[in-house]
Amino acid sequence: QVQLVESGGGLVQAGESLRLSCEASGRDLIGRVFSTFSMGWYRQAPGKQRERVAAIYSGGSTDYPDSVEGRFTISRNNAKKTLYLQMNSLKPEDTGVYFCSTTSRGHTYWGQGTQVTVSS
Repeated sequence: QVQLVESGGGLVQAGESLRLSCEASGRDLIGRVFSTFSMGWYRQAPGKQRERVAAIYSGGSTDYPDSVEGRFTISRNNAKKTLYLQMNSLKPEDTGVYFCSTTSRGHTYWGQGTQVTVSS
């Protein structure tokens, strides 16, 4: 079992930055190094499907779609069991609810999401 809690969303103007955080807790983290979890950040804009915007794998490699490559950076603090998403040069099309997610023991877990709104 894993619980995920996102924070850090808000209203910003185009070109500004935000850093999102996702704190993980739960039984599945006991005795397991946080860095062994593959995790991702997703966003869902109104009327659109949820899409992945960043992933970090157990080996430390990362992956981004072209739409955010070079602007978004995923990272984590293993001691704090926290996942981050640094978002720079934000655009209005980055607006949406951002979720973090991971899979453990065959179950996929999601946080409650945090709203990011970018005004033009």
